Amino acid sequence: MSDARLQSGSPAAAESWWVLALRGLVAILFGLAALFWPGLVLVVLIVLFGLYALVDGILAIIAAFRSSGQGMRRPLLLIEGVIGILFGILALFWPGFTALTLVYIVAFWAILSGIARIAMAVMLRREIENEWSIALSGVLSVILGIVLLFLPGAGLVAYTWLIGILALAVGLALIYYAFRVRGQQRASGSSRVT
Repeated sequence: MSDARLQSGSPAAAESWWVLALRGLVAILFGLAALFWPGLVLVVLIVLFGLYALVDGILAIIAAFRSSGQGMRRPLLLIEGVIGILFGILALFWPGFTALTLVYIVAFWAILSGIARIAMAVMLRREIENEWSIALSGVLSVILGIVLLFLPGAGLVAYTWLIGILALAVGLALIYYAFRVRGQQRASGSSRVT
């Protein structure tokens, strides 16, 4: 069964493995910044989040246009990309928001992008192995969003750490998935040669 899944993997997804890896790297860099500099001024944190969400959204849209367009993958990537771009622009152009507003922006972004990742993992379950890594990043994102919505007064430093941990987890999951896709591309390429 695993051989069949490897051979039936989406060539377009395999060709854009580097976009997934780049998204993962951006998430890891943002996560490390949030963990090692938790005392950042609120405006700097908002700008960092805005840049991260904007870049992640742009990369999701690039991945959508590079995908084969089968099923719901392309629309879900486009939705995730538009959500990231909108929240990124919102954070960048209104950096004077209070800490509570930032918490709600991050919470809604985490929930919506997490739901999009979970839906994408469900759609990819027949095309690739280990789609759980995408679903896991989506679940972690939704959990963080819910925690942020229901406990907004716990403090910005705690939220910074939570956001950093989420970004690291999402980044690692995306990089893992990117290299799995790349490995599947190589495996299917070598099986065609023989």
